[in-house]
Amino acid sequence: MIYEASKFVFYAPAEISRARKVLIKPNAGYPLPHPITTSRETLEAVIAGIRRAGDADILLIEGSSPQHSSREIFRTLGYQFPRVTVLDVRDCFYVEIENPLPKPFALPTVWVPNVLLSCDYLISVSTYKIFGSNGSFSLKNLIGLLPPSKYGGDGTAARYNLRRLGIQNVVADLYFTIPFDLGIVDARQKFVSVDGPTQGTIEDFGMIFIGEPYAVDVEASQAAGIETEYLRLIAEGREQLALQEDLLP
Repeated sequence: MIYEASKFVFYAPAEISRARKVLIKPNAGYPLPHPITTSRETLEAVIAGIRRAGDADILLIEGSSPQHSSREIFRTLGYQFPRVTVLDVRDCFYVEIENPLPKPFALPTVWVPNVLLSCDYLISVSTYKIFGSNGSFSLKNLIGLLPPSKYGGDGTAARYNLRRLGIQNVVADLYFTIPFDLGIVDARQKFVSVDGPTQGTIEDFGMIFIGEPYAVDVEASQAAGIETEYLRLIAEGREQLALQEDLLP
């Protein structure tokens, strides 16, 4: 679904009313304002909606750049909300999860913060970014969950190896390995770049996309008039799983 950003109110799904822990992954890898990062307005609306629905503990988690901790970035962005626990991926314990795809695109297994497994509902709140011919939406936002101790930070050999596998391939694998329940694309403004994650053009867009993460990213990609590669790969992965189910006795 698409909402006008100025009138956006988050109505939490019924599952949240029964949840004990809700985890939110914002797009907040840099101490820079929206649309480089998720706007405080959208994040505040999501947290308020969760509060109205029930008494779940709310956790806010992000990986960070080597120069800043996530807690420092959260303070800079104004992500200081009462009764919300903030986590830095680098401070978490990790677990290795097997990729269910018969033929993974890049990663047969994925290391992720173990806190994901203890949460009842997972929400990705991304920005609305276009890099060349590809979008960076709610599923691309999950890259920030990959622990630097396993996959490296920007500029490291481990991160180079991850990029060599293809970030689009990695995003597709994450979709199947750590399934998030809800995707929200904070498109109050649109960011378009060919020069990197913090250099580009900004224009007002005034929309919020919300729904199942794959579906919402398809909608956001169509609105931008692009065909995002990781969405095509996810469609292929779905076909893999469907064929596997058909072959089961």
